[in-house]
Formats: sequence, structure tokens, C-alpha cells
Amino acid sequence: MKSECAIKVLYSDPKLAVVIKPCGIPSQADMTGDPAMPEILSEQLQRKIYPVHRLDRAVGGLMVFACSAGAAGSLGRMMEQGLFVKEYAAVVHGVPEPSSGEYFDYLLHDKRKNRSMSKGQACVDPHARPAALSYEMLDKAAGEEVFSLLKVRLATGRTHQIRAQLSARGMPIAGDGKYGAHDKCEIALWSYRLTFPYPSAEKQMAFLCLPERTWPWSMFSLEALAEDKEKAAQSGGKECI
Repeated sequence: MKSECAIKVLYSDPKLAVVIKPCGIPSQADMTGDPAMPEILSEQLQRKIYPVHRLDRAVGGLMVFACSAGAAGSLGRMMEQGLFVKEYAAVVHGVPEPSSGEYFDYLLHDKRKNRSMSKGQACVDPHARPAALSYEMLDKAAGEEVFSLLKVRLATGRTHQIRAQLSARGMPIAGDGKYGAHDKCEIALWSYRLTFPYPSAEKQMAFLCLPERTWPWSMFSLEALAEDKEKAAQSGGKECI
């Protein structure tokens, strides 16, 4: 079946492609059978596409895909070695205290409900997995309710990790009904910056893409996120604002 969704491609060569995943499209094939990113990109780029990492279906932003089996292996090993830096922008209900820091939890994923639950910082459940992230509050907007703009960097990659860890601290992401928010908007979580070594080459790739200025992003200037433009350009990456 021909897909009607055109994916924005920021960079493409014989080894890899860096793209912007729209919200609502699976990053990999799932039980719904809906067209997923590898299928759509294979059709669009006319080559075989290999997934390297995941984004929740509801979440949009930067993703990298391999265009060969060798590149997929190289990128996968780099990810296991912690050489990928994945940064997210999020708008949350409330204000974090302190304004920057690290969160650590054991997360248990309920496959039936497709929901991850924090079991705290000490857990004896053998099925719970450690999850760590760092965050920084960049701005806040006060009206009838206070919202904060956060920059989040993952140290681990658990299912729904950012969503579950922030919600467990009383700060659900705007639009994230699964984790306690009641806003009528798309989930305000966006993969905005991606940095990684190029396979088989001594150069760093860096890409930046800010979310569209719809609510709740429109409550903030996003200038602090945009400051990373220069870093991306200096690393030979691309920016998209």
C-alpha cells in the first residue's frame, strides 16, 4: 500500500538517514499493522531501511535510521556504548524542584495496558528495570496553571521512560492522557536534538529540530533550545526550526 505521508528528511546517504518522525506514526512495526517509519521511508527513499532506536508512537521529532545492515550494526553498537546523545523538549504541568537534576527509578512496564509504572528508587521486582535521566528547566509560564519547559537527556532508554518518570513526580507532560494529563493537545514531548558518531568515520553528527509553535509550545520562546543551533552547525549537522 502506498503511504500518503511524506517524511521530512534532514540528511541521507548510503549509510543512514536522519528524519523527523511525525506524531502518531509507529517508529517500528507493531500489532496495529499501521504503516511504520521503516516501511514509509523504504518507499520514500527507495532503499531498505533498518530501525536503530525507538520513539513512542505519540511522540515526534528526530530519529536516525540505518540504510544498510552494516550501518545498522555500527549504530546499534554505538547506542549500546552510550555514544548516542538523545535530548528531548517537554512541557509539563508544574515546576520541578530543584530546577535541574537527575531522576532515577525502577520502571515496570505493563504490556497489557502499555503503561510503565515507577516502583521507586529501590525495587526488588525482578521485572523492573533501572531508568535514569537528567533534566533542566528552561522556562515557566503561569496562568490559571503553571507549566514548565524542560530539556531532558536520557541515560537509559526504557519504554515511556520520560513520561513515566515525570508523571511519578506530579509533573505529567501536557497532552499525555495515559500518564495523568487532561489537556486537549498532542503530547508535548519532542525529540529535538540528536548527536552521534558517524559510522566508520571520525566525525560527530549533530541535528536539531524544534517543535512547531502550537499550544503548549507557543507559551514559550524556545530560545534556550534554539541556542543549540550553533553546536549542530559546528558539528556538521543540520538544523530545522
